[in-house]
Amino acid sequence: MSATAVPAKPARAAPKGQQTKAIIVDAALALAAQIGLEGLSIGAVAEITKMSKSGVFAHFGSREELQISVVREYHARFEQEVFFPALAAPRGLPRLRAMFANWMKRTSTEIDSGCIYISGASEFDDRPGPVRDALVESVSIWQAAVLRAIVQSKSEGHLRADADERQVGFEIHGLILALHYEARFLQVPGSIGRANVGFDNILARAATPDAPPASNAAESAPAARGTRRLKTVR
Repeated sequence: MSATAVPAKPARAAPKGQQTKAIIVDAALALAAQIGLEGLSIGAVAEITKMSKSGVFAHFGSREELQISVVREYHARFEQEVFFPALAAPRGLPRLRAMFANWMKRTSTEIDSGCIYISGASEFDDRPGPVRDALVESVSIWQAAVLRAIVQSKSEGHLRADADERQVGFEIHGLILALHYEARFLQVPGSIGRANVGFDNILARAATPDAPPASNAAESAPAARGTRRLKTVR
């Protein structure tokens, strides 16, 4: 006797309050990308969402909580676009290359729209508080993921045993910062290409003779499905 298939229950729609809050955060994130986290206000977000100030305030309770929600949303989108797809690539240099390639894709779009991590660092570098804490935690989580990929590259024999993983990570992060400065602020043509060459040069100095070459297939690997996350920003 064959088992009778039990029809799957349809996914529940998010409560209206959650849907409204998601719409507000989406609008606030787009606004913050243009004018920075410091430029966010309950009034400005209310205006672009066509809501009342009291309606927006009811979902967050303060401007600070709105800013933190934007940081959390940015972090969630960053890991979906940059980190998760890279997990489909093999451990070691293929995964590190995929992470950087995904990072570059996102950075290329943010040259026009702005990066919350970079603008936020400028706005809150000397301003202790929950917003700065959320930014620091988010950026630190990503840096730890990059460092872990570099360490794995050493354990796989793709990078020399004496390679300084923290120096490699520092230089890779520096490329992204330099790219934003040159491409967004100075508007220097060819900046994206130079960043890619810089990444290849960093790896070439630390790679072993047996290191796998760059693979376009690995760098454009599809998103890996699963429950693994970088670390939740609280």
